[in-house]
Amino acid sequence: MARYTGASCRQCRREGMKLFLKGDRCYTDKCAIVKRNYAPGQHGQGRKKVSNYGLQLREKQKVKRIYGVLETQFRNMYERAEKMSGKTGENLLSLLERRLDNV
Repeated sequence: MARYTGASCRQCRREGMKLFLKGDRCYTDKCAIVKRNYAPGQHGQGRKKVSNYGLQLREKQKVKRIYGVLETQFRNMYERAEKMSGKTGENLLSLLERRLDNV
């Protein structure tokens, strides 16, 4: 299974909130989101109005990063959740919570 090996604090800064990817460090003042509360990169400080599609994409990326799932596996879980009865979003989150590496 593939895994993201880059800077995890950069992911928190990109999402604009603490994702608690570094454990105890996220509870201290050393957390990167506390020190630099803007997106990473050369043009990170300039905020523009985000479209509806952009908001949906950010939320999807946030869920993927919190659970440590890559795009293909996330898509497969979404298709499984769609086939189940009930609300697709709730089914997807329950499938993500049932993963063994989430314990």
